[in-house]
This record gives sequence, structure tokens and C-alpha cells, in this order.
Amino acid sequence: MNYKLLCSDLDGTLLATKSDVSAFATAEVRRIKEHMRVILVSARMPKAMYYIQQDLGILHEPLICYNGAYILHQEVELGSTEIPIEQLEVIYGMTALLAIDLGLYHKDEWYVPSDSERVQKEIRYTKSAPVFKGTKATIEDWKKRKIGAHKIMLMGTKESADSIFPQLEKTLGSHLNLYRSNDTLIEIAPKTASKLSAIRQLLKADESLEDVIAFGDNYNDIDMLQHVGYGVAVGNARAEVKAIADHITLENTADGVAHFIKTQL
Repeated sequence: MNYKLLCSDLDGTLLATKSDVSAFATAEVRRIKEHMRVILVSARMPKAMYYIQQDLGILHEPLICYNGAYILHQEVELGSTEIPIEQLEVIYGMTALLAIDLGLYHKDEWYVPSDSERVQKEIRYTKSAPVFKGTKATIEDWKKRKIGAHKIMLMGTKESADSIFPQLEKTLGSHLNLYRSNDTLIEIAPKTASKLSAIRQLLKADESLEDVIAFGDNYNDIDMLQHVGYGVAVGNARAEVKAIADHITLENTADGVAHFIKTQL
């Protein structure tokens, strides 16, 4: 297989644990990075990706953050798509009735209204820390700064997530991408940005999507895996992702991405 770019999701895909890339994966990426561009593509914020980039020895490559809504090349901003503050206010109004907390992300800023087991997990898994600040106060601050959200994370219960998801789709589905990360979490991102659109933006003049091999596991990876030259799902991927993939490798906990790289690249 001859590809010019390898693009991989992190959580549930390249990462064998909740927070770190394995020694096996590190060795394989370091082996191929001399003849292939390796780009990390994630829903994470930049500072939750830098340490992985460093471990892999690819700090010279761009980062695709927030499912494509924010693209960085070292300190240079290559692309930024935000959820407008007006839409954020609508979401806040809907979630307040169901006691759902909002995690608000802008560039390398992360705000949550209070501490919780879910927030502590995110801190451990991403090695990043939030600012504890009420959602209403954060919205007012962002209004003054004239900024929006690169990502919104809704943190509730299964019941509250089940209740609000169809409401969100009906009210804002034409403007925003909505993903169920799990039973209790909903990720919200701008409709006009995606992992695929970000990859397209990073292609050089002599590169096309056919030159890209990509790895993923979740709903937000489907578009990317469908349209690149070769899409690989890990063994733990959702059924819908496996259904459209060109190949299914081992689970992330068994280093499926590294195993594929070693045997096929």
C-alpha cells in the first residue's frame, strides 16, 4: 500500500488506553513518518493532542482538532469554524430545563460549570484542565469577546440525553452536527466543518483524497473513512463505521492501528 497521508482518530482508535499511545504504536508511527505524513484528527482540544504528537515525533505536522472545526500547524491557525453565540444560547436554554451541564471549548480554553466524575475523567484522559465557571457567565464573557464555541459537550444522564437529542436535531440539526459519544454525552460541532473537510484543506498540490489512509471508530469518523483512499475501522468501532470501512483491524486495546501499520505499511 502506497499512501502519502495517514490520518487517525485518537480516542478509541490510535490510543490503546484512555490517554496514551502505546510503545508499539509510537515505534510504528516513528518508522513510517519519514515517508508518510501522519496527521492526528480528533474531537479533542489542541493541548490534549500536543503531548501525543510529541510522543509520536510529529510535532512538525498539522493538528485537526474539534472534529475539524479548528486546524493548527504548530502556532499557526489554518482554519477555525465556530458555533455562533446565538446558537449556544439556544442550547443552554434547552439544557437548563433538564439539568444537563455544558462543557464549552474555544481554541485551548475549556469551561465547565462545576466539578464532577465526568469532568475528572476528562482531565485524566486528556491531561488538560478546565476553568470552573458558570455557563451563563461564560456566555456573557464570550459575547464581549465576540467568540463562539469550537465544540460543546453536553453532560447529562442517559434519560436526559435521550430526551434532548431529538429536540436538538429538530431545532438545530440543519446548522450543527450532533454526535452521541456515549449514553450520557452529546458532542456538538459546526455543520460546515468535519474531519474530512479539514483533511481536504491540508492536502498539498500533488495530493488527493485517494492518497489518504484513515483510521476511526465512531460516528464522526464515517465521512472521513468513506471518502479517503482507504478507510480502516478498529475492531471496537460502532457497527455503522465497520459497515462502510474498507478494512477492519484489531481493537484499539490490542493496538489495531499499529498492527495494521506494521503488517500493511
